[in-house]
Amino acid sequence: MATTTVTCNDGFELGAYEASPAGAPKGAVVVIQEIFGVNSHIRSVVDGYAAEGYFAIAPAIFDRLERDVQLGYTEDDMTAGIELAFQKLDMSQTLADLQSTIDYAASQGKVGVVGYCFGGLLTWLSSCNLNNVSAASAYYGGGIPDNADMNPSCPIILHFGEQDAHIPMDSVATFQEKHGDLPVHVYAADHGFNCDQRDAYDADAATLARSRTLDLFGEALTA
Repeated sequence: MATTTVTCNDGFELGAYEASPAGAPKGAVVVIQEIFGVNSHIRSVVDGYAAEGYFAIAPAIFDRLERDVQLGYTEDDMTAGIELAFQKLDMSQTLADLQSTIDYAASQGKVGVVGYCFGGLLTWLSSCNLNNVSAASAYYGGGIPDNADMNPSCPIILHFGEQDAHIPMDSVATFQEKHGDLPVHVYAADHGFNCDQRDAYDADAATLARSRTLDLFGEALTA
């Protein structure tokens, strides 16, 4: 468990949090943050994948705007995170930075990508547009249905909460019509159900979604 830097294609030093397993890694997992930065929750997710035998890393994708952003879950934090993610961040640059992180992680084996909220959208975009992604798991990514015309180049599973006011279920249904071959799991839960620091946390949904993600990574990254 340590902070590190990833050297991007243009030489920019992107901050990141990484953790290594006790033994040789089974593969690598890139964890993509919510709009709240690489905060204590995202670091705990990284640690969790390391405990399962993977090298895991979460890039601080806001670093080009502001170093070491770590927000909580208050309304003010939400407003600040939305501004950073959806108003200031350059998406093409962010995807390039994610590619650099994936390439960095690839030295540890095949790479899976998992992301939450804004990171869920970035996970979908990564699976469709980036190289060296062997599997992906996207959690409640607002904007995924709006990018349904894209096609992933690796196995991917998607997770949505049926109580999520940010992602209407009819848009998820429309997405499923376009991608009937993809596993789209809908849980009796709200947006953010994986985060145990949020009121929306749902232990049953989080446990099941993580189990499905680990099954996918176990098949795709260790073969």
